[in-house]
Amino acid sequence: MINTLLLVLLIIFGIQVLFFIFASAFKTDKVTDLAYGLTFVIIAWFLLIKNGMFDLTRIILVIMVTLWGLRLAGYLFYRIIRIGRDKRFDGIRESFWKFAGFWTAQTIVIFVVLLSTIIFLEQTDVEWKILSGLGLAVWIIGFAIETVADKQKFSFWNNPKNKNRWIDTGLWYHSRHPNYFGEILCWTGIFIYTIPILNSWEWVSIISPISIAATIIFFSGIPTVEKRDDERYGKIKGYQRYKRTTSVLIPWFKG
Repeated sequence: MINTLLLVLLIIFGIQVLFFIFASAFKTDKVTDLAYGLTFVIIAWFLLIKNGMFDLTRIILVIMVTLWGLRLAGYLFYRIIRIGRDKRFDGIRESFWKFAGFWTAQTIVIFVVLLSTIIFLEQTDVEWKILSGLGLAVWIIGFAIETVADKQKFSFWNNPKNKNRWIDTGLWYHSRHPNYFGEILCWTGIFIYTIPILNSWEWVSIISPISIAATIIFFSGIPTVEKRDDERYGKIKGYQRYKRTTSVLIPWFKG
């Protein structure tokens, strides 16, 4: 298992290096999220094929990771092509070492989030359990919420009537960040799916859903978006009311 973990970490790092070379050479952030999502897909299929065990339980897990990764990579790549640049990287993409630091951090994040998947796909004895069904159900709910939320927000942004407005319709009426809630559910569902095979030290893989939740809630997710929206709309009473009465993450009734 240790050898596999090191091999996967090396492959993830190699993929990020290849994308970084391109991104650094052209001073572009257009491939950062593309590399992020696609790496999950590549690793999941690599492990499935490497081990040569194609039972339905493994295939379902790989499909879960694949659908999540392709949807995220495709959506974010299309979005960045449309908007031109990601303001998060202003002052970073121009600096070799700062940009390299981001890609290194992305390597670590991908590895940690994938940990439960790696451990599961390395097992020789895998069977469908009740928790497998529960994990799949949680993943489906999360995937649906994230997909619908992103679609609603993208449509909202592309409507000229909504220029200089914040989205407060659809799922966004009940949560300020329903897309992030869906993403957390996806990886919580994947972890639940893998629980039946976990033994002793393998329970460290609980860090997978915890790390993505922590990243979203405390670092590059909600804080970044909230800061940007506060700068844009912070002085508008309607936005202040929306922020005061709407759940930050979990879709809920108005306060």
